Amino acid sequence: MPTLTVNGRTQTVSAGPETPLLYVLREELGLNGAKFGCGLGQCGACTVEVEGQAILSCVTPVGVLEGRPVTTVEGLGSPENTGPLQAAFIAENAAQCGYCIAGMVMRAHALLRSVPHPSEAEIRHALRFNLCRCGTHMRILAAVRRAAGPEPATTGATP
Repeated sequence: MPTLTVNGRTQTVSAGPETPLLYVLREELGLNGAKFGCGLGQCGACTVEVEGQAILSCVTPVGVLEGRPVTTVEGLGSPENTGPLQAAFIAENAAQCGYCIAGMVMRAHALLRSVPHPSEAEIRHALRFNLCRCGTHMRILAAVRRAAGPEPATTGATP
């Protein structure tokens, strides 16, 4: 039985090592943020982070995750205490139906960890794997820009 560390909590799960992480998150751990969209790794609704990298949980077997920290959208904050990225998505009213949003948030979180102040092109490139059928793309982009905040001013002498 695999042992997983999800949102900082280590626990042994009863699923076999070939079971997709998404099923374990939703059915065994009660973490329903990641959604089942296509089941083929093509829509991004199931995106979570593993070691700071966005992954598709519907096609990732739990057996390859032992000893590797997994973060879900629930690990970024709660309704009572939202994280900065979640707060930005709320402020920009970026969710319409809400189905894709957890995956979008997790993909954006991975981006902001590696590129704290991404360009518009970098945001679009990072989110290209996540589909939104409601058409809130512009609000999602605005939310990521808001979470990144203004780029810090450079100081020092110019050459």
